[in-house]
Order: sequence, then structure tokens, then C-alpha cells
Amino acid sequence: MGSASHLGYWADRKGKTPNRVPRGVFFGLVGLLGFTAGAILFGTTTGIGLVKQQQAAPIAIRDLTITRTTSDFVVVRDAATYQEIASYAPQAGGFVPGSLRAFERMRQVSKVPFDTPYRLIKWDAGGLSLSDTGTGERIYLDAFGPDNVAAFEALLGSQGGENQ
Repeated sequence: MGSASHLGYWADRKGKTPNRVPRGVFFGLVGLLGFTAGAILFGTTTGIGLVKQQQAAPIAIRDLTITRTTSDFVVVRDAATYQEIASYAPQAGGFVPGSLRAFERMRQVSKVPFDTPYRLIKWDAGGLSLSDTGTGERIYLDAFGPDNVAAFEALLGSQGGENQ
């Protein structure tokens, strides 16, 4: 078999203009790249338009076990002392039992025992998060509004100002 030049492709291309990107598209792409580089340079030098994530430190931590009974009651206990903190009847409690359903599903998929503790953390930046120590999942409760944050913050109880 001969080389690629003998297969007819090069012979068919002789005398024809090569396929090129249209000039308008090319200059548009170059302009977009220049604008992007300029915006990044401007943002890093002036700080305008940058979103910075502040590292927060925990100011209160409480490990909780949240279980659902056979009669669909949700019971929240301190993981260290096993003292009952709160109990929610079926169709009551709103956000606390509702958020548990998502974690229960993740635990079921990951085959994590349901009695593994959750970690409720209040951050010095003002946020509150709930972590699943079994799966490693974490949700920041601030995204769900102040009333829902207050429902979980009440579970911190006397731990509210204690750093473990």
C-alpha cells in the first residue's frame, strides 16, 4: 500500500483553498478570551467582583442520634448521654423530621446503621450545619430560612456556647 499522498486526498485538494474559521468568529473568540483574562486580572488586583469563602471555626458542636420509631415518632437524643432532647409526633415538627428523610435515604444507600450520630455544628460566622458522621454528607441549614435554623439551633440546648 502506498503513502497517504497516493490515496487521492492530496491530489483532490491541490488548487483549492483550505477550510478556515470565519474571520468574525475568530476575532470574536480572541476578544472573548481577552475580556475574560482582563476581568480575572482586574478582579484579583482590585478585589472587586470576587466572592470569598471565609473559613469559619465551630463554636458549638453536639452529636445527636435521630431515630424514627415504628409509630413514625422522631426522637432526638444526645449521642453522648443518650438523654432525650426532643420528640416529634407524626406530621409534626416540620423541618427537623423532614430533613431526616434525606439523610435516612443516603444512609440506606450507603448501608450505614441508622443509629450512627449526626453532628450539629454552629459556626462563628453565624451558620449552622448538620452532618451525617456515617456518610460524610453535610447540609448548611441557613439555606432553609431562619425559622428552620432556629428549630435545629434549639437542639443545641446547653451546648449552644460550648466548643467540644
